[in-house]
Amino acid sequence: MPAIEVSHVTKEYQLGALKSLKQKLLNTGARLLGRDVEPPPPLFKALNDVNFSIEPGEVVGIIGHNGAGKSTLLKMLARISSPTSGHVKVNGRVAPLIEVGAGFVGDFTGRENVYLNGAILGMSKREIDRKFDEIVDFAEMAQFIDTPVKRYSSGMQVKLAFAVATSIEAEILIVDEVLAVGDLAFQRKCFDRMEDLIKREQRTVLLVSHNIRQVQRLCSRVLMLDRGQVAHEGSATEVCNLFYSQTAVRIASNVSHTKARNVSATGEVDLIDVRLETKHGLLSEQVEYNGALRLNFKIRVDAPLDNVTFGFGVHTTDFLYLATNNSETDISVSELAPGTYSIVCNVARMSLLPGVYSIRFGITAGRAARTVFYGENLLQFNVSGKIPITSREGFIALEASWHAPRELLHAPDDIKVSNSFT
Repeated sequence: MPAIEVSHVTKEYQLGALKSLKQKLLNTGARLLGRDVEPPPPLFKALNDVNFSIEPGEVVGIIGHNGAGKSTLLKMLARISSPTSGHVKVNGRVAPLIEVGAGFVGDFTGRENVYLNGAILGMSKREIDRKFDEIVDFAEMAQFIDTPVKRYSSGMQVKLAFAVATSIEAEILIVDEVLAVGDLAFQRKCFDRMEDLIKREQRTVLLVSHNIRQVQRLCSRVLMLDRGQVAHEGSATEVCNLFYSQTAVRIASNVSHTKARNVSATGEVDLIDVRLETKHGLLSEQVEYNGALRLNFKIRVDAPLDNVTFGFGVHTTDFLYLATNNSETDISVSELAPGTYSIVCNVARMSLLPGVYSIRFGITAGRAARTVFYGENLLQFNVSGKIPITSREGFIALEASWHAPRELLHAPDDIKVSNSFT
C-alpha cells in the first residue's frame, strides 16, 4: 500500500479581492432585477489534475519555479487544506515541516513554546516530556530555554522550531524549505538530521526545496511541477539536470532581452563579445565531453593600462564556481593601449561532466592587480557526450587508476574488482 497517493487532484482559487457582504447582497439584488453585474474574477488552478504515488520508505523531491504549485500540494498532503476535486490518501502519521515556528507565542518562554508547538504538531505531553532534553540540546538553546521567545533572534526561533518538528515520531515527513535555518554550522546539523531520518529510520519523505543540489543528494525520485501540473517525473539526476537546462534557457532569454549582464567595471575596459568556438573555429554553444574548445573575448580598452592579466572561469547556473584559469603564465602584457582586441584562451580538454554551465571573465591591471572588469553568466554552454562509468556524479571526471593485491584479482565472480580507469 502506498504511503501517499494523489489521484486527479485539482485546487482552484478565486482571483481578485474578496467582496464585502454588503456588495454581495447588492449584486444579488441587481441580478434579481435583471441588471448587469460585474462578472466574478476567473478561477486560478494552483494544481491541475495531479497524479502520483509514493511507496513507504521512499524519498521524493518536488521542484519547480515559483508559483508551480509545490507548497499548495504539500498543504494538501499535510491536511492543512483540501483539494477542489480529486483525492489525497496518506497512510501513516505525518510530521509536516511546513512554516516551522508557526504558532510560537512571543510572550511564552522557549520551554512553553516547545510544549505548545509540539501539541500543535500532534505530540502528547508525555511524548514531549520524553524528548524535551533532546530538543533543547539539538537547538543549542539550553541557556535561553526559559527566556521569552520575543527576545530570541529569528534564527534562534527557527532552530528551536526545527528541533521540535523533527522530533515527531511519524512515518511520513513533509518538508518545505526548512533545511536552510540558522548559521552554516546549524544548517549542516539540520542536513545530517534529515539524512539520519532517511537512511537509519527509513522514513517516507517528501521534500520541497529550491536547493536543487540538496534535492539531488537526498532524493531517489523527483517530480517537477510546472503551472500546477507534473511536467516531469524520474530519477533525481535526470529531472534535476532537466531543471538546470530549463533554468539556463530562461536565464539566457532574460539576458538577451534585458541586456542585463552581471558585470562590474571601472569604465576603462568593456567586454564587447564573448564566443565559444570549436577547435576548428566554428561558433558553438555545445562542447563534447573531453573535447577541445576556444574562448574568444573581444574587449574595448578606453584608457591605457599596465601589467594586465586576463582570466576566465566556469560556474553552474546557480553560481557554484567550478574552475578558473588566468593568463599570467602564458602571456605578459606590460602595456595595453586603447583599442579593440580579441583575447583567446584555448582549452585542450573540457573535463566537466555533461550539463549546462556558464562563463565568467575578468581583467586586472597594475601591480596591485586591481579589477578593471569582471562579469559572470556571460555565456551559457552545454557539455554533452558519453562519460566513463567511473564518473557518474559530480562535475569533473577524475583521471585515476585503481590497484589491488594480486590475490583479489582472482576473487570469485560475485566480487567485482576494477584495476583500471576507463
